[in-house]
Amino acid sequence: MLTAGALCLVACQPKSAEKPVEKPQVAVENGRFTPEVMWSLGVMSEYAVSPDGNQVLYTLRYTDMEQNKNNAELYVMPTEGGEAQRLTSTAQSEFCPVWYDDNTIMYCRGAEILSMNLKTKKESKVAECERGFEGFKVAPDGKSLVYISTIPVERPDHLNKLYAGLDKTTGRINEDLMYRHWDNWVDVIPQIFYVPLENGKAKMDKVVNIIDSTFESPMRPWGGTEQYNYSPDSKTIAYTCRKKTGYDYAHSTNSDIYLYNVETGETRNISEGIMGYDQNPVFSHDGTMIAWESMERDGYEADKLRLMVMELASGTKTDLTANFDYGVGNILWSNDDNELFAVVSYRGMSEIFGFNRETKAVRQLSHGYHDVNAIALNGDKIIANQVSIQYPGTLYSYTTGDDRAEGTKISTFNDDVLSQVRMGKVEECYVKTVDGKDMLTWLIYPYDYDSTKTYPALLFCEGGPQSPVSQFWSTRWNFEVMSGAGYFVIAPNRRGVPGFGMEWLEEISGDYGGLCMQDYMAAADWAANLPMIDHERIGACGASFGGFSVYWLAGHNHDVKGYDEGRRFKAFLAHNGMFNFEQQYLETEEMWFENWDLGGPYWERDQNPKIKKSMSFSPHLYVGEWNTPICVIHSEFDFRIVASQGMAAYNAAQIRRIPSRYLYFPDETHWVLRPQNSLLWHRNFIDWFDQWLKN
Repeated sequence: MLTAGALCLVACQPKSAEKPVEKPQVAVENGRFTPEVMWSLGVMSEYAVSPDGNQVLYTLRYTDMEQNKNNAELYVMPTEGGEAQRLTSTAQSEFCPVWYDDNTIMYCRGAEILSMNLKTKKESKVAECERGFEGFKVAPDGKSLVYISTIPVERPDHLNKLYAGLDKTTGRINEDLMYRHWDNWVDVIPQIFYVPLENGKAKMDKVVNIIDSTFESPMRPWGGTEQYNYSPDSKTIAYTCRKKTGYDYAHSTNSDIYLYNVETGETRNISEGIMGYDQNPVFSHDGTMIAWESMERDGYEADKLRLMVMELASGTKTDLTANFDYGVGNILWSNDDNELFAVVSYRGMSEIFGFNRETKAVRQLSHGYHDVNAIALNGDKIIANQVSIQYPGTLYSYTTGDDRAEGTKISTFNDDVLSQVRMGKVEECYVKTVDGKDMLTWLIYPYDYDSTKTYPALLFCEGGPQSPVSQFWSTRWNFEVMSGAGYFVIAPNRRGVPGFGMEWLEEISGDYGGLCMQDYMAAADWAANLPMIDHERIGACGASFGGFSVYWLAGHNHDVKGYDEGRRFKAFLAHNGMFNFEQQYLETEEMWFENWDLGGPYWERDQNPKIKKSMSFSPHLYVGEWNTPICVIHSEFDFRIVASQGMAAYNAAQIRRIPSRYLYFPDETHWVLRPQNSLLWHRNFIDWFDQWLKN
C-alpha cells in the first residue's frame, strides 16, 4: 500500500512531454513475468462512480521506458463491466477524476482544473492556480469546490535578513525540527481552499483559505482529498489537521477533526481530547452524523484505527470497533446510514467489513485471496480497487447484502498481457513460531515449477514495521517477478504486522531483535525442510524495517545447526534499511516513531530499560559476525532513513572483505519511482541473487 501511494504522487505531477505515453504492445516470452513485463502493465490509481451509478471514471497510467516517464489518461466504463472509452490523450497526466453530474466530469491537469462534457468531449477550464492543485472535491449542491494547494513556508525576519542580496545561495538555515519530511524539504505546506462556482467556473478572486495558518492540511506524506469532506447540505467542511509545527509536530501524532462553517467562517474541533491520529471524516447521508478513523494514543502511529461515529446534535461519540481487534480504513456510509463499510487488514488480506451502527454487529462482506485497496458506494453495490499477489489494481463489484462474496471483476485493461503470463502459485501456509503460535506465511512457487527439481528461495522481510504482508501488488517488491526469476518466495506475517489482533501487532515495539526475528528464522527453517527448496540456497531481502531485518540477520547468521558452514542464509539484499540506531535516532524526522518503537533517545538508556534493550539490537554492533555476501541499496532523498545508513553498512562489509555491492540512487526517495531506476533495481536484484544462489 505505501508504494502504491508513492507512485500516485509521481503520476500526479505535471509532465512535460511531446506526446502522451501509449499502451505498449507486449509479447511475453515463455510465460515468464519479468520486470519489463510488469512495467508494461497499466496502473489504475483513482476512480469515481457517476451519480446515477451507471459509469465509473478512472485514471490509467502507462510507462515509456525509453523516455523514462509515464503519464495517466482518463477512461470511462459501465459499472456492470464492458468496453472502456478513452477520454483524454495528452502529454500531461490527468488526475483526481470527479463527477459534476451524469454528463460532466472534472479533473486536474498541471496547474488547472478542467471539466469535460461527455457527449461532446469538449474541455473547459474551471480553475487555474499558479502553485497547482493536488486534488479537489465538488460540493453536493454543485455551487463550490474545495481544493488542495500549497503555500510557501516563510523565513522569520531575523533569518531572512541574512539572505539579503544572496539570491543564488543554496544554503538552508533551520532553527526547529521537521524541516524535511519523508522525501521533501519542507519549503511549502499543503492547505485547503474553498472557492465558489458560477456557471461552471471557479471564482478565484473569492478563494478562502479555510486553514489560514501555518499548519498543514491534509497531513504529509499520505494525506489527500480523503482527509476532508462536505456535509450533504454543502454548508460545512470537515477536515483533518494536526495543528502543530516544528518540534511539536515531530513528536506528536495528535491530529483532530475540524468543522468549518462556510457561511460564518467559524471552526470547531470535534475530536478534542482524543490524543492520537483522527482523520478522514465522512458525513452520513442525512447529515446528522459524522464518522472518522481515530487512534487513541499520541505518538503511536501504528495504533488501532477505530471507527468513531459522532451525533452532531448531541456530540455523543461511539466507537463501533470497541470489541473488534482490527483497524479500519476507507469508511463509507450505507444508503440508509444504518451501517458503515470499511476496509480492514484481516489475516493476511484486506477485506470489506460492515459495522451496524445500532447493534454494533460486525460482518465480513468480501472473501478471497486479494487486497481491497479502496471502495466506493454505488447503490446496493460497492466498487472496489482490488489487487492480489497475482494481479495489479483491477475494478471489482460487490453487493452490500453479500457476506461471502469474492467480487465480480469488471475491468479488463491488463487482461491481454496477464493472459500470456504463468504466475507462480500462491499457498497460504502456517508456520509454528518459537513460542508455539501459528504464523501465516505466503509461499509463492517459481513460475516454471517442476516437482522433480529443487529451487532456491528468498525470505521476504516486510517494512513498516507495522505493515501487513498481505495480497499486495508492488512495482518493487513484486513476488511474481521473483517467481519469474526462478525463486520460491517465503513471506511471513511476523510479529508486528496488522491483521492478527493488537497483541500480535504490539509485540514488536521495543523488541526489534526479539520474537519478530525469531519468526523470520522459523519461517526460513520451515521452508528449508520442504522437499522442493534447496536449503543451502536461501537468501533474505527487505526494505526499511525489512532492510534493518536483513542487517540484523546478517549479524546472526552463524552456528546454525543443519546448514552448511552454520549459515542459514547464503546471500542478503537490504534496501534503505536502518543500520545504526543511534545514528538513526538523530537523523530521522518523525521523532514520535523513534520514541515509541525504540523507547526514546539513546543517551537515556541507563534510565530506561526499553531504550537499553532497543539499542542493543542495532545491527552495526554485530558487523564482526558478518560472513555472507550482501548487497546494499539506498537513495539520497530518503529522509526517513538517510543514505549514510546504507553507505555505512556497505563500507562495513567492504572493510571486512565480505563480497558486497552498493546500488545508490542520487535522485530517489524511500521508494524507487523513476522507471529506468526501477528497472535497474530489479535487474540488480535478480543478478545479485542469481550470482550467489544459482551460480
